[in-house]
Amino acid sequence: MNKKVVFAASYYTQKYYSNPEFDDIPTAIRNEIRTLCISLAEKLHGIFIIGFYENGEIYFEARAEESDYDFDEIGVSLEIKRIEEEKSKLLKMLRLWYIMYKTEEGQAIKEEILKKDKQY
Repeated sequence: MNKKVVFAASYYTQKYYSNPEFDDIPTAIRNEIRTLCISLAEKLHGIFIIGFYENGEIYFEARAEESDYDFDEIGVSLEIKRIEEEKSKLLKMLRLWYIMYKTEEGQAIKEEILKKDKQY
């Protein structure tokens, strides 16, 4: 299944990447996702990525440079689990946005709503 990166942040380079394909994510959600990504890269001392699978499911990925032997993979799993619990509303809104604006299913829903609006 193909993945699309929304945000990525690197502790090593002290930089982050924002995929322009997702610039239309509502500002409040974008800001919170960006902050989350950057803070986790810092906390985990690695590279942290937030993205979507084609079906709208959100994925998290954390990795380290090959020479970084201090990277804590168990800590990564615990942090991801914590985020999924604490930020469940945010993740739900992000997933809904993706389905509505980036999938054929969402297009069909929007078209149906427009049809109903024209009837009134």
